[in-house]
Amino acid sequence: MRGALHAEWTKLRTVPSTGWLVLAVAAGTVAVGAFSVFGLGTAAGADQTRLSLSGAYLGQVAVVALAALAVTTEYDTGMIRGTLAAAPRRGRVLAGKAFAVTAVTLCAGALGVAGSYLCARLAFSPGPALMWRPHAGTVLYLGLIGLLTLGLALIIRHTGGTITVVLSLLFTVPATAALITDPVWRERILRVAPMTAGLAIQATTDLDALPIAPWAGLGVLAGYAGGALVVGTMLFLRRDA
Repeated sequence: MRGALHAEWTKLRTVPSTGWLVLAVAAGTVAVGAFSVFGLGTAAGADQTRLSLSGAYLGQVAVVALAALAVTTEYDTGMIRGTLAAAPRRGRVLAGKAFAVTAVTLCAGALGVAGSYLCARLAFSPGPALMWRPHAGTVLYLGLIGLLTLGLALIIRHTGGTITVVLSLLFTVPATAALITDPVWRERILRVAPMTAGLAIQATTDLDALPIAPWAGLGVLAGYAGGALVVGTMLFLRRDA
């Protein structure tokens, strides 16, 4: 297992795009969060913590690209054949890849969340307190987005297709719900939309008005990620390279 993890970490680390995407996750999360707190934070009744963490909407796009490339690059170049020849135990290969992607995503997300928190402290007087649920929950959210993408990449095995499917799932469902006039059905859709449900973890005020409770919402996203990984793993173990 250690060998598989080392190999996957080496591949991820040596891909030129990885460093830029890690920077994009952290910088994008901080930049949008800073714009939100300095530009919109004075609005009456604003959830200051959630505003400061709103950069996760942009940061997750870089997470999707990073996780997709960790899988699909090997299929695009044909390098997957060499990987499986050197490590025929596919379960270990997949476990190493999932661990490497998750570790990088969580680290990048933690940097972005820390920067967003510092921006909120500067923008507000007094600044919002550092709270376990919204701040750590946002890092977990980004990690789950990485795992969701990883699972779908194993299914689709194409970079553009994977990124398109994941971003459509994240952004199209809430956009569609916004067009529905029936409030009951709109709320039902938002409860099962992975992005809307997952990002409920950021809320600190008016929790009763949320379509779904914070931890339950993150559980919905975890369900999507788990389902994608199960299907992706089954196909990865059975398909030819």
